[in-house]
Amino acid sequence: MTKNVWTIVAITAIGMGLGACNKAESPGKVSEDTAAASEQAATDVEKAREHAAANVADAEKDAQGEISDVDKANDKGAAEVAIAQAEGQHKIAIEQCEALSGDAQKACKDQADTELQRAKDAQRMN
Repeated sequence: MTKNVWTIVAITAIGMGLGACNKAESPGKVSEDTAAASEQAATDVEKAREHAAANVADAEKDAQGEISDVDKANDKGAAEVAIAQAEGQHKIAIEQCEALSGDAQKACKDQADTELQRAKDAQRMN
């Protein structure tokens, strides 16, 4: 019989506990809780927007840095190509100077050297 009494007590206690969970709150309390939840939701949304904006700003900054790196690499590559072309033209000019003799050959080679130096200087200025 004691076992049955304890079972009844346990069932009653559980029933009372479950009944308390579904108890309706007063309209004032509901209004207060709703306002607080609404305010918290607005705060959370604002924080999420700020975080997203910061992420976008960081990504834009990274992208600008990468674009700058690409531009620099492109400029460097163009300069290397221009110098290689100037050096190639210099070699051709020097070979053509070989057809001349004496002072004419020297003047021709000096002119070729001057043109090569001018091309290299132009690339360094850029």
